[in-house]
Parts: sequence; structure tokens; C-alpha cells
Amino acid sequence: MMKVLLHVCCGPDVTVPLERRELTDQLSLFFFNPNIHPTEEYARRLAAFLKVACHYQAEYILGDYQPEDWTGLTQGYGDAREGGERCRICIGHRLDSTAVKAQELGFDAIGSVFTTSPLKNLQLVNELGQSAADRHGIRFIPADYKKKDGFKRSVQICKELDIYRQNYCGCRFSIR
Repeated sequence: MMKVLLHVCCGPDVTVPLERRELTDQLSLFFFNPNIHPTEEYARRLAAFLKVACHYQAEYILGDYQPEDWTGLTQGYGDAREGGERCRICIGHRLDSTAVKAQELGFDAIGSVFTTSPLKNLQLVNELGQSAADRHGIRFIPADYKKKDGFKRSVQICKELDIYRQNYCGCRFSIR
């Protein structure tokens, strides 16, 4: 049985992977998002994530919230277009941190819920996930949770469970 650590960016995006349970019999969630701004928004997203994790009785790990680390990594990319180099750095950092945590805790593989969102570049997410896994000697499980109306189903589940759905990616630059 393969142990998978799944990076989670928010409650809505993890609904479909948890409902479908396609990945493995032994799945743990890793909520790690130092990009989220402001702190009140982080708290809303964390609460939504915890509500979903509890509903599905999923095991989870909370990563440290250190927005100053993210700010340092993305310094100079504030004017980059949405989906551009700043996003590549941000997604890469979160997936690399997931791979580090997975290796540290003895997981066999990592995955990500980023691909539930129609706003995320599937190829980029899977490329960065594979790269992070390769660097840390574990497996990456590529996924496209938008398939089979995944995003639509996520919206529906959030309505049913009264889950907060954010209206921007999370960083201070995506607010605009």
C-alpha cells in the first residue's frame, strides 16, 4: 500500500480528491500555504480546509504559516502576470515543501489538489510536482481533478457543506 501526502491549497479544491479517493488507501493531507494574504484570509481558508478534512475523516498535517518566506522567494515578481513566473515560484515552493515533509515522514509519494481549479495550469503543476519529487527521491502522482466535471462537483460540495470559497488565488498580488 502506497502512502501519499497530498498538498492542499484550500478546502474547496480538496473536496473532489477526497470524494473520489482515487489516489491510495493511505492518504494524508498537507495544508501548506505561506502565500495566503492577509492573515485573516489564511484563517478562513484553514477553517474551510479543516471542515472538509473532518467531514471526510481525513488525516492531515498543518504546515507552518510563514508568509515572510514566501515574500522573500517572490520578491521582484509583484508585477508578473497571474500564472507567470511568480506563480511558478509559489507552486514550486509549496510542492517542494510537500516533498520534503513526505520524505521526512516516510511517505512514498506526493500529489496536489491544484488541478481542481480551472485557473491552474495542469502541465505546470504536474511538471513542478515531478521535479520536486525527483529532487527528494519520492514519487509524484500527476492528476487532473477538473476531469469528469471535478470543478463543478467541488462547487456543489461546497454549497452542500457550507464551505468558504475564496475569490482569488491567495497572494497579495492576486487580490487585484
